[in-house]
Amino acid sequence: VNACVDVVLSGVKLLEALGLEPGEGKNHAVLSSGQDLREAFAHFMERGAAAERFFSDAEAFQAIARAASEHPAAQLYVGGNAALIGQKLATNPDLKILLCGPVGPKLHELLHDNVVVPPESMQETDEFHLILEYQAGEQWGRVKAPAANRFIFSHDLSNGALNMLEVFVSSLDEFQPDLVVLSGLHMMEGQSKEMRERRLTEAVASISDIPTDIPIHLELASMTDQDFMSNIMHQQVFPLVNSIGLNEQELLFLTQSASGPHASLASWSGIPDVGVVSDILFWILKEHGKTAERASDLTRIHFHTLAYHILVTVDGHWGNQAAAVAAGARAAGTQACATDTIDTSKVFLKAPLEFLTSHTEAPSKISLNPDEPVVHWHREGISFHFTPVLVCKDPVRTVGLGDAISAEGLLYSEVYPQ
Repeated sequence: VNACVDVVLSGVKLLEALGLEPGEGKNHAVLSSGQDLREAFAHFMERGAAAERFFSDAEAFQAIARAASEHPAAQLYVGGNAALIGQKLATNPDLKILLCGPVGPKLHELLHDNVVVPPESMQETDEFHLILEYQAGEQWGRVKAPAANRFIFSHDLSNGALNMLEVFVSSLDEFQPDLVVLSGLHMMEGQSKEMRERRLTEAVASISDIPTDIPIHLELASMTDQDFMSNIMHQQVFPLVNSIGLNEQELLFLTQSASGPHASLASWSGIPDVGVVSDILFWILKEHGKTAERASDLTRIHFHTLAYHILVTVDGHWGNQAAAVAAGARAAGTQACATDTIDTSKVFLKAPLEFLTSHTEAPSKISLNPDEPVVHWHREGISFHFTPVLVCKDPVRTVGLGDAISAEGLLYSEVYPQ
């Protein structure tokens, strides 16, 4: 339910154009000034980590957005996880995609012909999201980025209030989908606590109206409020969806918010440890997924990080996992390099060639075999499919990579009717 226009440009170039000098980094949960933007950008650039923040001052944001969209180096793209997943799926000629979100004139022009937008979803102005990219090794003052990544911020009230969710659910009767993909819950963090809780309750009521025979995938994104994350997980959204897509930042935040395994880990150092990741994924499905005793529909998690992906499923609900996780990894390599197929001269392997499958149970040790890159292991009725990713050496575009991975994985996943 989130859609916008992404304005993509070099973070350093924009900050220079705004006259902001390099300085010490500092994390801000919400941005309210150019100074906050400068500090938060430096903080995450120094770590090479992705982040997304709400910019609370509408006027200041409009001025920055104008400077960004008119910058000669800026590129305008379809944005918002929902629109990006829709756009990726729409490249398949046999699919029709229904997209609901605040769709302004620029976004409408950028959307694929296979994407259908209900008239109630159209609005007169676009929502802009600013995406400040930086390259591995790039310097800004004393800050040097260890890896290529991006810092995203917006003042987006329409997506933040999930304004189009009811329009979306009411459009499903006529559209008759085979799959529903939801995203945009993270956009609600810009709302007051009361507004957010009320809206989440309404969202849950809406999602509950979706016929149970239609599988629902929820794509998570960067969040900062642990109580809100805990609400989404415990009592509200997780039990209603069949599948979740997330990355390493979201996975760690999730276990910290609910005191899960390895919750004391403050941040990842380098490539996330496979055993730690799989312990947390296992816990999510064991504690919040479908079991004989629990009325939850959650049976699938697609985890992606730069170096590898893991698809975790409760036995008996999904098929074709090896192809699905491999397709996601292939999408990561081709989209980041902007090539149609994997070009081996442009990619490299960053995944561990040996790893432990757990740090809490008696683990098995796995060594990767290049002839069979998808590795499978099993733990108490839950299957894990792991694949390394051929990582693009000089990424052309990193935005929407997680969305493309999740969309491609969903396309290959077979859901078994229950």
